[in-house]
Amino acid sequence: MNETPGSDGGARPRRGGRPAEGQPVIDRAFALLNAFDSDHRALSLADLAQRSGIPRSSALRLARSLVHVGALERLDDGRFVVGLRLLETASLAPRGHGLRSVAMPFMEDLFHVTRQHVLLAVRDQGEALLVERLSALDASPVRYRVGGRLPLTSTGVGLVLLAFAPPALQDRAIAAYEPRDDDIRTPADLRRALAEVRRGDHVLGRQSHPWRLSTVAAPVRDGDEVVAALSVVAPSPGFPDAGYGPAVRATARAVSRRLSQDGPRAIPYGGTDARP
Repeated sequence: MNETPGSDGGARPRRGGRPAEGQPVIDRAFALLNAFDSDHRALSLADLAQRSGIPRSSALRLARSLVHVGALERLDDGRFVVGLRLLETASLAPRGHGLRSVAMPFMEDLFHVTRQHVLLAVRDQGEALLVERLSALDASPVRYRVGGRLPLTSTGVGLVLLAFAPPALQDRAIAAYEPRDDDIRTPADLRRALAEVRRGDHVLGRQSHPWRLSTVAAPVRDGDEVVAALSVVAPSPGFPDAGYGPAVRATARAVSRRLSQDGPRAIPYGGTDARP
């Protein structure tokens, strides 16, 4: 899974002054938060400044403000970590925990059948965002973490989400495609693979790096709209088991039925393709 530290991408702010034009404080605050990832969970002030691209003095002022509101916490050694207030706020996200609460009973059943990794992901613009993962203690190693981002073109859930994404986004992904797995070697292969996902309503995939893994993934729908993807990930030798494909598809359909029973557009999914 590719996880890249965020950056505000704008001009660097003037020291001791107001943010430069086009670089609001909120963007710089999120640049600080995006400096954290699964490999960088506790950061010194110097690390925050370096990874966010914000001058040290400005980074300190912003970090103190974020500590004050609970978005960051400061350890005894002076390093910063993500604060619990963000977890509290994130729990209200309908496309994350709202969808998770509907899907979890079905995911648990699938987990007990497969005893592997069971993933639930949604699309956020050009990436897949993992909103839940169930894993057996002895399951194969993966780097997928809840809240982490996965590429659309080289993961099972990603291919499902890309196959039902707007055509313009598909065209951009195909044009920029660089081979990353054993099955899809060219942009033309990717286009054919997405068409096959739409025809079969699922995907079988595999990867060689950093571990040899295979996956079965299927779409989750709210009405006619694909709003998420569900998958099982397991070691490649002897996988996929003959029963995994039908089990994943049946589970995805069960989650879809529950979403539809809750009424039209039970969970709001807008805002995934463009930011204001």
